Amino acid sequence: MSSTTRIFQRLVRADRSDQSPQEQAATARNGLRQITAEALQSTGDQVVNAKTVLPWALAAVGAPAAFTALLVPVRESGSMLPQAAMAPVLQRSRRRAHYWLVGAAGQALSTAGMACAVAFTSGWVAGLLIVVALAVFALSRSLNSLAGKDVLGRTVPKGERGQISGLTATASGAVAITLGLAIRAFGGDDASPLVLAGLLLAAAVAWVLALAAFAGIREPEVDSEDLVSRTDDQPSWVSQSWQLLRDDQPFRQFVLARGLLLVSALSPPFVVAMAAQAGGHSLAGLGPFVIAQGLAGLIGGRIAGRLADRSSQKLMVWAAALASLVVLAYLVLERIPEVRDAGWLHPAVFLVLALAHVGVRVARKTYVVDMAGDDRRTTYVAVSNTLMGVLLLIVGGLSSALALLGADVALAFLAVLGLIGAWISHRLPEVSKSVTV
Repeated sequence: MSSTTRIFQRLVRADRSDQSPQEQAATARNGLRQITAEALQSTGDQVVNAKTVLPWALAAVGAPAAFTALLVPVRESGSMLPQAAMAPVLQRSRRRAHYWLVGAAGQALSTAGMACAVAFTSGWVAGLLIVVALAVFALSRSLNSLAGKDVLGRTVPKGERGQISGLTATASGAVAITLGLAIRAFGGDDASPLVLAGLLLAAAVAWVLALAAFAGIREPEVDSEDLVSRTDDQPSWVSQSWQLLRDDQPFRQFVLARGLLLVSALSPPFVVAMAAQAGGHSLAGLGPFVIAQGLAGLIGGRIAGRLADRSSQKLMVWAAALASLVVLAYLVLERIPEVRDAGWLHPAVFLVLALAHVGVRVARKTYVVDMAGDDRRTTYVAVSNTLMGVLLLIVGGLSSALALLGADVALAFLAVLGLIGAWISHRLPEVSKSVTV
């Protein structure tokens, strides 16, 4: 057994009695490269974060608040909406890994562009450049999201995929904690644009390294007869997406449940905003939230990965329920002056929400890969992500409108949606491979 295989099998536990030594070696080689590439990408994500670092960057350059409101919708929906249109292109390709490489290159370049905007511009010009660069970043990320899951499904067997997702979250979490501690210790009382620009440049380098790691993956080529060919009378991707949503009930239920699990994704910005109102505008004030994000990945990533391989459906239920209940408890505690002014409430709630979000993300990614067969995996991922982009804009718009009545109203709305999503997730069929890990 090679050292690569031994390392991988120490990190990822599974029943491999049905795999030959050659298959185990190939899985280990590809799996380690995916862990490395995804961990580097997740590390960059800790910096290009629409919930923490980027709002601080906009504040540092004096950009209008309107640009801050655009960050999360542009980042999340921009990476999801194009995927159904991109899926047919990938399905006509013998190899899908090179699409991931293009996406990583796009993220590296756009992140470098954000760094230049922060370092050399200010005001509305900086805000516009950062949001435009973030849109390019999100479009590039859509390629990674779509191709990455397909390559994972074709190179790593069921029962090991969730642990890989969990390991990458753990690795990026350790980096985020280090970053957050450094910001907390050396950030000072001012939000320095040059320091933030340096962080963004470091994130761009992380994507270049991720590209180098992923380039070494050896995925099996698709046979000619398995390629999806384009014909003149073939329905458009819109028609195909609607047909899939209409005819495939388990997939339709998954999309609905996923759309209602946004409580863990959309609640944290409100918590950060409420913390900022309490006096956390300095760069040092960003530290606790970056640390909390990192702790969530470090603590929750490995655990969520193993739980997802046992039952991704149950993990979705419990993670969504946890996020909703924490938000409701936060709304109560926020009304108690002694608790609100203690200084620990906002970072602590942010940490628990981040932990719940790790569980939701790992669970839904594992669920859709396990639910789809080899011939439908790309379509499932693409259509579900595109529909999620639409639902994100709708739910985000509703929560933003409700925020005009107060952040607590928007948070209560998201908590109720999360509880409904947990109930619908409970009704989803079980698709994961039950293993002892």
